[in-house]
Parts: sequence; structure tokens; C-alpha cells
Amino acid sequence: MSEQLPESPDDDHPILAGIAALVGVTLAVGLILGGVAVAGAKVTGLDDGGDSSRTTAEQTLYVPAPEKTPKATSPQVTLAPDGSSASATQKPTHRASPRKQITLSAGATAVGSMERLDLTGVYSGGEGSILRVERFADGSWQDFGVTVSVSDATFSTYVQTGVLGVNRFRVVDTDSGLESNEVRVTIG
Repeated sequence: MSEQLPESPDDDHPILAGIAALVGVTLAVGLILGGVAVAGAKVTGLDDGGDSSRTTAEQTLYVPAPEKTPKATSPQVTLAPDGSSASATQKPTHRASPRKQITLSAGATAVGSMERLDLTGVYSGGEGSILRVERFADGSWQDFGVTVSVSDATFSTYVQTGVLGVNRFRVVDTDSGLESNEVRVTIG
């Protein structure tokens, strides 16, 4: 006569037993990781124990209150590629007060066809303005299809053209109509 062992409750429901084991392991790992996080916070000083009476000098992380940045009192100087002052060699086409003047410089005096030509400049008092790049063609200034915004009184963009010969570029404030000086660049 053979003796039968009593059935284990896991024999009837192996999936439930697997899920119970998985939940148990997850809880154990979570408790261990939670303990490590609490201990790490104490070691690094992130846990102040609810003591809010510590002075700023005692704190481990201090972020100062924001303050307004003072505005620049004089315009920045932009140099032409040859090192001379761009404003001394190229006069603006539209006179403006010294506070509202756009100064444009080209990154090169000659580039190849469809080669990148960097245009940079300073627009004092023009923070946030949108400038339209224009090229002189067929006897008048025409929209070149490029715009750039002014940030921290400066702007920077680039153009590419396949029109050979001397090309003249300028930028114009789309709101006020204020024009920059023109720059001449030989393409080809």
C-alpha cells in the first residue's frame, strides 16, 4: 500500500503562487531600496529632519533671489572681417538716434556660389525685434526671405545665393522700418 502525501495548495494554482512570490520579492526589494534612499539622504545632508531654523550659511543648497540685470550703457562694437570697425567703414542708410541704430557686418568679403555667408550685427534698443534681410537687385531693395530676431542687442544669421558678382545686403526692422548699413560681398 502506498501512502499519498497531502496536496499542497500551490499544486492547484501555480499561477497564483508565482504572482504571490513576485509580489513578495517586489516588496522586499522596495523596502531595501527605500532604506538605501533614506540613508543616502541623511549622509548627503538632504534630510534636515524638519528643522527649518537653519540659516542660509548652514544650508547645503542655496539659490539666491532673482535680480534684474542692468542694461548696457553703451552699444557693443562689431568689427568687420579686416579688423576695422564696421560702423566706421560702412555708414547706415537710415539715420537714427544713437540708441536705435542697426549695425550689420558680413563674415567675409567674398564667398563661392551658394556658400554660407554669415551676417551678424548689433541693434541697440531693439531687443526682441524681427529683422528682415534684403538684397539690392534690379535697382531696389528686395526681401531676401530670411528673418532674424534680436537678443541681447545682437543678431546673427546666414544667407546663401547663387547670384554672381557683388551683392549688397542690409537688414530692416519689420516694425519700425529702421534700416542697417549695407554690406557688399562678392559671390563667385
